[in-house]
Amino acid sequence: MIHTNPKSLKTLRVAVLAGVATMGFVSSAQCFSLEDLNPFGGSKYEMKVDPNVPAERYYNEGLIKLEKHDYESAAKDFAILQKQYPFGEWARKGLVMEVYANYLAGSYVEASTAADRFNTLYPNASDAPYVNYMAGQAMYGEMPDVQRDQDRMIKALKYYQTVVDKYPKSQYADDSRYKIQICRDQLAGHELEVGRYYLKRKNYTAAINRFREVLFKYQTTREAEEALERLTEAYLAIGITNEAETAAAVLGANFPNSVWYKEAVERLRADGLTPQDHQESWISKSFKKVGLS
Repeated sequence: MIHTNPKSLKTLRVAVLAGVATMGFVSSAQCFSLEDLNPFGGSKYEMKVDPNVPAERYYNEGLIKLEKHDYESAAKDFAILQKQYPFGEWARKGLVMEVYANYLAGSYVEASTAADRFNTLYPNASDAPYVNYMAGQAMYGEMPDVQRDQDRMIKALKYYQTVVDKYPKSQYADDSRYKIQICRDQLAGHELEVGRYYLKRKNYTAAINRFREVLFKYQTTREAEEALERLTEAYLAIGITNEAETAAAVLGANFPNSVWYKEAVERLRADGLTPQDHQESWISKSFKKVGLS
């Protein structure tokens, strides 16, 4: 499980590159410092406590606690602000800062919950790209192993997709696009992992269903190659040769140099078969719709 250490507000760089945080990849996507990710940073991030304006006092007390790295208390102050003043600009700003403070505290579920509340209350606010991006970062920060439940990666994908679909020109869009591909790879990897589990136990129908999911939902991920080879293997095991041949043919057409294609061909030849694209196959039809070649 990946966790972002929020303890140094001024020096820690948030690695929005998925490779830095997870797989060692390098990307040209934009990096943001934690100061960059403060939605009201710079000149707006000033301590101006006015005892005659209670709402502003609550807000600035939260900011002071952020400066002191007391992120959990800051999040509570911003939450109190919203309860005391549930309408208007202060409530909206408090909710944005609650997302931010919970992210810094490592309270990722709470950050996501606050973001969902923001999206319900202020779906068209100017802060929406930022809030959805931070919620995506929060869920992405707890990326599980592929063997485990992927609920948080599904949520991360949803938030990043919202940024890309609704705010394609925002400063968070490019990194969101990059993270979407990482999330999709992760989810496809989970389906493959479960499919392999069933395949080893000769539960071929269950295995095929998982490999189908990869092709239907995550066809443009790198996991598609192995899914096609595994379909060849599973269909051969239950004697449905036309689907086995089609899986291998589609694999060869889209990934001719793949080691998975070579393995699929060897499996077919062992049974006296060769790769053939049967037009009535669901595999052939699904790849024609999306197209990887």
